[in-house]
Amino acid sequence: MPSLKDIRKRIASVKSTQQITKAMKMVAAAKLRRAQENITAARPYADKMREVIGSLSIRVNPHHHPLLVKREVKRREILMITSDRGLCGGYNQNIIREVTHLLRDTEEGVEVQLNIVGRKGLDYFKRRDYPIRKEYKNILGDTDYKAAAEVGKDIVAAYEADELDELIMVYNHFRSAISQVVTVQKLLPIEPIPVPEDAVVTEYIYEPSESAILNQLLPRYVQVQIYRAMLEALASEFGARMTAMESATNNASEMIDRLTLEMNRARQAAITKELMEIVGGAEALK
Repeated sequence: MPSLKDIRKRIASVKSTQQITKAMKMVAAAKLRRAQENITAARPYADKMREVIGSLSIRVNPHHHPLLVKREVKRREILMITSDRGLCGGYNQNIIREVTHLLRDTEEGVEVQLNIVGRKGLDYFKRRDYPIRKEYKNILGDTDYKAAAEVGKDIVAAYEADELDELIMVYNHFRSAISQVVTVQKLLPIEPIPVPEDAVVTEYIYEPSESAILNQLLPRYVQVQIYRAMLEALASEFGARMTAMESATNNASEMIDRLTLEMNRARQAAITKELMEIVGGAEALK
């Protein structure tokens, strides 16, 4: 049995860890509120833009813009969004597991490369020698549109240069602090929204011109969807971290209770032993 001194040291160590987890939970909760506000504001715009672009792509000739052209998939890129820091439960592992499944299920003859946002995903796949075309670290902490635009411009340029034929984005969709859903979204090529066979598709009049509008809208659409995914990922990360730190804090409390009980038993055993020695000594003197 450990000595009283060892048990007291262990209790002090667990209490110190518990203070850290409590502080991290409070920080994550504060950041989560801001991240929730950002994603709540961004979702309607991103959803409406997807609807508009999907409707627009029905009415234009796909060959009028490279992002609309559906090619035979020989080079696929997976844009995965993970966090730069750990201590957030299974947040990163769920993304990594989904991407690993996509890599494993790749069709024969298709080359797959990764585009990774976040240090955790990058560290995992670098150790396993997967082809990584682009990597981004420390851009999620204070996510703004500029960071998403940089990622989007690079992807659009690669697609227009025929360096990739398909782009799939994998990220965590935020539902609540305790619920984040791994989402797989095909981003490129841009596909038209499905319409009923008997539906009448009206034509648009473009001003200044169809090509000018597509050149402005389609790259912006890609950037907006990436920005939305980054905001979803950031809110999911804070929610997962808050939940993980709350669980760690509760586990620390249980451990402290268990160690305290063990300490009391050890102290009681020591007292009982001393009493028995006193009684034994007194009997020996009779």
